Amino acid sequence: MHQFKLSKCFSFTASRDWFYRYSFGNAGLRSIKTDLGEGTVMHCWVPKIKNDSKPNLLLVHGFGANAMWQYGEHLRHFTSRFNVYVPDLIFFGESYTTRSDRTESFQAQSVMKMMEAHGVPRMSLVGISYGGFVGYSMAAQFPEKMEKLVLCCAGVCLEEKDLEEGFFNVKDLDEALSILLPQTPEKLRDLMRFSFVKPGARWVPSYFLTDFIDVMCTNYLEEKRELIGAILKDRKLSHLPLISQRTLIIWGEEDKIFPLELGYRLKRHVGESAEIVVIKNAGHAVNMEKPKDFIKHLKLFLFDSVSSDPPSQTQSGLVLHSYWS
Repeated sequence: MHQFKLSKCFSFTASRDWFYRYSFGNAGLRSIKTDLGEGTVMHCWVPKIKNDSKPNLLLVHGFGANAMWQYGEHLRHFTSRFNVYVPDLIFFGESYTTRSDRTESFQAQSVMKMMEAHGVPRMSLVGISYGGFVGYSMAAQFPEKMEKLVLCCAGVCLEEKDLEEGFFNVKDLDEALSILLPQTPEKLRDLMRFSFVKPGARWVPSYFLTDFIDVMCTNYLEEKRELIGAILKDRKLSHLPLISQRTLIIWGEEDKIFPLELGYRLKRHVGESAEIVVIKNAGHAVNMEKPKDFIKHLKLFLFDSVSSDPPSQTQSGLVLHSYWS
């Protein structure tokens, strides 16, 4: 009873959110909303003082909590080398639109419009899961503005028929939606089980999970369902445009949301300008489950400013060999 009363008067999720907000400010970023017009407002963490001699880095989150929760542990590795921008995608955090468009193409256009409003002409991008869908679309639509691209567990090469043919661990879209947008502690445990190799969710008290759902998973619920539906609708690999930017694909070997085959499918689709690293003993949330490995490969890729040319076969092989040996 005492624990139940405590959860009612103190939100651990809101407290953690405050901590991330404080740490982002302490890292030299400020919170700002940009009115993009036509009923669209996008929130982003931007540099308090932009250094024009530094390259620009855009960190794009996936489904789940707001952007701070997915990059809060990684931010410190990049703020000294880059002007870092961390937006909330539309219908996450403080970003929203009154428009009816739910495609990743619209998300990409909105992010680019927001970056242009902040005077950012070119940038590299890290996109996690759904953020990788948006990042890929940005690279395809605005090739002259996108430099390097990191796609982490981003199933952009999935096809609508994959769901129908049993490629995924869910039987249909409704089941996928109930897990990806959890509204009960049981469904949140399912999501953690799908996202991590060793989730540990069954040991988390239900009131902690309920608190997280209340704070992070109840806003724009129908709109988020529509975002997921738009990803799948009529999706075919043959319709996916090619991109030319140097691209790093990072995947958890045991990803149960977007199986590893989608990573190899993406490597084949992008071709010689892409390299792939597979992280062992990691699932879909590889950025959280294996943060040291995740950061190591981001640094190797993003800090390499000697050349923007596509990696050679030898370079790609070395990266792959480090994980498979």
